[in-house]
Amino acid sequence: MSTSAPASVRLGTTTGRAVVAAAVLGSGMTLLDGTVVNVALKTIGEDLDASLAQLQWVTNGYLLSLASLILLGGSLGDRFGRRRVFVLGTWWFALASLLCGLAPNPEVLIAARVLQGVGGALLTPGSLAMIQGAFVSEDRPKAIGAWSGLGGIAAAIGPFIGGVLIDYASWRWIFLVNLPLAVVTVVIAHRWVPETRDPHASRHFDVPGALLVVAALGGTTYALIEWGGRLAPWAAVVALLTGAAFLLVEHRTPEPMLRLGIFRDRTFSAANAMTLLVYAALGAIMFFLTLQLQTVGGYGALAAGLATVPVTVCMLFLAAKGGELAARIGPRVPMTLGPVVMAAGTVLLLRVDADVVYWTDVLPGITVFGLGLALMVAPLTATVLAAAPDEDTGIASGINNAVARAGSLLAVAALPMAVGLAGDDYRDPARFDTAYGSAMLACALLLVVGGLVSWIAIPGRIRTTPA
Repeated sequence: MSTSAPASVRLGTTTGRAVVAAAVLGSGMTLLDGTVVNVALKTIGEDLDASLAQLQWVTNGYLLSLASLILLGGSLGDRFGRRRVFVLGTWWFALASLLCGLAPNPEVLIAARVLQGVGGALLTPGSLAMIQGAFVSEDRPKAIGAWSGLGGIAAAIGPFIGGVLIDYASWRWIFLVNLPLAVVTVVIAHRWVPETRDPHASRHFDVPGALLVVAALGGTTYALIEWGGRLAPWAAVVALLTGAAFLLVEHRTPEPMLRLGIFRDRTFSAANAMTLLVYAALGAIMFFLTLQLQTVGGYGALAAGLATVPVTVCMLFLAAKGGELAARIGPRVPMTLGPVVMAAGTVLLLRVDADVVYWTDVLPGITVFGLGLALMVAPLTATVLAAAPDEDTGIASGINNAVARAGSLLAVAALPMAVGLAGDDYRDPARFDTAYGSAMLACALLLVVGGLVSWIAIPGRIRTTPA
């Protein structure tokens, strides 16, 4: 298919199935890592003799590069070809996964996770962009639905596969399993996926903006994780200076990576503020809960991974219903109630302790949490896209994606320090149990504040014709 030809792929054809398969396999790799790395943290820490700060970096190194570069990755695909950049990202992610699997110490693993995030930033936007660029308009919603549903299944089975690999083989296999997946993905992409690109895409890439946002987020993350260390204050200064420079560059650059003007819309800004708060809580809850189940509750990796499956089940079967509800009554109520219900589930998870019983102490809280998340997600996405002009829907989605990952990044960096954890405390059941309670209450507060932001600033109805 010519890069300048109109979209012509139909869903029921071999090519259509192959495009969806490649997109699902590619994004599935990133989803798999996202759901199993937290489960593996305790095992990784014991095997590599890592400190809590190093385990935070194992999680945050990936989120840092992904959140910083995902907008740039999307624009590269539009300019040079979505399939080409998707394949490049897949190979990059696979090679970084190989380095993760072979890492002899925490430092190499952290560096490899940063490289994984770069691959994810190239791969993630391309998985959906290939579908949008290839399918005829009438088949596009069904194709996106298939991609979303199958991706959800990948997320659901991730904890099971990861837990089995960790308990019965090695934590290294949660990364090494990406290699055969990448090979299959690339073969399908090269053989069947047509190349598409945006003929109007800019030839200018905001490299200074990308580097400055990496420095700003990196400096902030370092300062939070390493607070009390000799270099932490300097990292905070670097973060402030580069953050200010980023805003200045984006304001003055003719074609910036982040169009600051899009934030003039109150609804768009409020939805992203709410995203930052809610996904900060989500990232921290999953980080603390999986460690609590293993360190304090005595769970193995498989059991800890399966403990959170109800969240994915709720998303698979109920997220669409949340979108339908918002279409009927407007986004304000579900975007307010969703985080509040999540906060209630978080409070219920305070019952997880040394005498934890899954059916009474974990399942009720994690299910309520999942119900709140399912109620919120689709209305949030619809609100973000509706608040942006038609020509900016792609950048609006990318911004919201980056904000969500930045929220998780900052929360995982800040909360352990805030609740008094450091060094090898994640191995001490008594100390970690005390910190866990404080952390979960802090997350519940973040969620309630997120709900309040929605109630105050999100409109009762979504605008159907963006300005």
